[in-house]
Amino acid sequence: MVPNFLDESEKFWYNYGTGEGVRYYFVDPEAKVHRELFDREFMAGEISKYTRGPVDSKNLPMDGLAFKKDEKTIKFQVDTFHFEYNIYTRKLVKVAVKPNMGFGYSRRYSNLVGTFSPDSSYIVYAKNHNLFMLSVRDSVETRLTTDGEIKYSYAVYDTDTTTRRVGARIMWFADSKRFYVQRVDRRKVKKLYVVNNLSARPQLREYDYMIPGDQEVEHEELYLVDTMNKEMIKVPVEKWKDQTLRIFTSSRKVKDLYFLRKKRTCDEIDFCRVNPETGEVKVLFNEVSKPYFNEDFFHLSLLNDGEDIIWWSERTGHGHFYHYDGEGNLKNAITSGDWTAGKVIKIDTVGRTIYFGAYGQEKGQCPYYARANKAKIDGHGQVEMLTPEQATHVVFFSKSGRYFVDNYSRADMEPRSVLRDNHGKVVLELVSPDLTRLYEMGWRMPEPFTVKAADGITDLYGFMWKPFDFDSTRVYPIISHVYPGPFTESIPLEFTVNTEYNAALAQVGFIVVTFGHRGGSPMRDKWYHTFGYNNLRDYPLADDKYGLEQLADRFSYIDKSKIGIFGHSGGGFMSTAALCTYPDFYTAAVSSAGNHDNNIYNRWWGETHHGVQEQKSFVKKTVKDSVTGKDTVISVEEVRFETKIPTNMELAKNLRGHLMLVTGDMDNNVHPANTLRMADALLRAGKNFDLVILPGQSHGFFGLANEFFQRKLWYHFAKHLLGDYSSEQFGEIDAYMRL
Repeated sequence: MVPNFLDESEKFWYNYGTGEGVRYYFVDPEAKVHRELFDREFMAGEISKYTRGPVDSKNLPMDGLAFKKDEKTIKFQVDTFHFEYNIYTRKLVKVAVKPNMGFGYSRRYSNLVGTFSPDSSYIVYAKNHNLFMLSVRDSVETRLTTDGEIKYSYAVYDTDTTTRRVGARIMWFADSKRFYVQRVDRRKVKKLYVVNNLSARPQLREYDYMIPGDQEVEHEELYLVDTMNKEMIKVPVEKWKDQTLRIFTSSRKVKDLYFLRKKRTCDEIDFCRVNPETGEVKVLFNEVSKPYFNEDFFHLSLLNDGEDIIWWSERTGHGHFYHYDGEGNLKNAITSGDWTAGKVIKIDTVGRTIYFGAYGQEKGQCPYYARANKAKIDGHGQVEMLTPEQATHVVFFSKSGRYFVDNYSRADMEPRSVLRDNHGKVVLELVSPDLTRLYEMGWRMPEPFTVKAADGITDLYGFMWKPFDFDSTRVYPIISHVYPGPFTESIPLEFTVNTEYNAALAQVGFIVVTFGHRGGSPMRDKWYHTFGYNNLRDYPLADDKYGLEQLADRFSYIDKSKIGIFGHSGGGFMSTAALCTYPDFYTAAVSSAGNHDNNIYNRWWGETHHGVQEQKSFVKKTVKDSVTGKDTVISVEEVRFETKIPTNMELAKNLRGHLMLVTGDMDNNVHPANTLRMADALLRAGKNFDLVILPGQSHGFFGLANEFFQRKLWYHFAKHLLGDYSSEQFGEIDAYMRL
């Protein structure tokens, strides 16, 4: 449930859909009022008086609902009619609406593409990949650059071939005297291609794609532009070859300019400030984090015009927030402890308080549930937990921060929505779902469990799905649903009915499980999520095998002789690797959209999580002496980057089980070549396997293709784990429904 807070108070409204349609609610935390915003039957009748047509009271066709500033009147639209309704007098009126006149500038410039300066004196835009500035006062256009071109453009869309005016990658400073502009050089980045086989004529689609070890990658530049002298200053951001760059400003009204640069090896960062007049760069602080920086939780905030800096770091082995002053001096740790501070929810600059999600604060419990916390920016690591329940909490604070809506659940806990005060005390119960009908249909929640990793020490957390007609006296094959990370795991963290394919697959006659592996989630600690570094193929396999062995030993209803494994993307990669690494353990696998060859998967993934080596050497280069004009041979340092990631193709010769490979033919994330290279290796090894190509599908499967895939998943495991080959006789993919 997402609250819509009113601008000037703690009040809010929300809507909630159930089997009885959508209801609208109004909440006043101060008065502890929670009621329906209006009577649906009454509102439908009042609207019908104006529209002269039928109005469904259970699903009112209300668009753009919002409160006016008086906090008594809501406004909304039904078809072409605009209405206002007083929630206290219950009076509905039809109102006339003036046409929108654009951005508030003169009619002459209201439709002009570009970015206005804060004082509306100038408009900056790109044309034919170059930068132009128009003076609003006298309509004089000034061309600022001449070196723009496709893929090295000042325009937002750097491959636009038109000559019309388009948006530029610029941001104005608050004084309107200067602006900054970013430019990315992608001219030498190589391409990948997919074919749209469903178009009238099969159509080739190309896109830029950097892979691990590429020597030609994109490069980012930063410029300052002075509107008075039209001078462009190139900011000297370069320090490391093939570094990446992120720009930061200290407030919405840009007064200062900062940037973050990271080495291509992903283990060192500089945070820098730019003098907006001279372009001079000052390093405020540097941090090294081996083997790589955690991108999932990394956070940087600039407060009070850059006087306070909040920085997230894993320097102690757990992610925590740190407070720096405006000159880059560390003042204090905001949070500390052997748990992980996660994503920022809200920062109260007046109260100097940060609100954030945190993981693993309660020892002995699953560490993957985000609890809301708060801590003083000027404190020394003391935090206050606001949501103590062991569950994933998704929270929304009011503008003042005095109240927040807390939606929380687990895979084995029904969702609940409450209103809490700033100390976490429950003020009001809000609407939560009624799952009665779901249980009546026989649905059952998954069951949590814990096993040990292959080291015999580390706890791994997971869930188990059983057939709804589960019989403990029977024996069931077990199937492991996997995703190895290394930035997330396949464990469901919130309540869901289907949990991807797991609940449905269990009904075919299986025990389906999913659990974490070392090298997975960053919610735990640095050691855990970097476990797979430099071992991107093999790191999760032993943990999955050992975890399944423990479950089979623990529960007599699990058949340890019939074990399946499946996954998508990284899970597709892992499931094939597992089947080929432990051919005497796993019986069958379904691997969809797997990145079987990470050497052709995206550069960030492979170089961050497997590693890239920086190789330096000196080469001879001939240059012309500027004084004598003669050629001179000098030694120049050359930096190259190299990486080599183990592939599943190297394991193809080991396959003895039953493998189904699946890919979409339009996958521009994990290219279909990953699956086809695996198929080729299996062919060369003389192996039998199934190959499914889904036409028109990209990395995620949708619609009919997804329904087809899910049924093929069922049939594959039914054949090879249950000995049920009845699907071989199906002339239609859903024929099982008519058996």
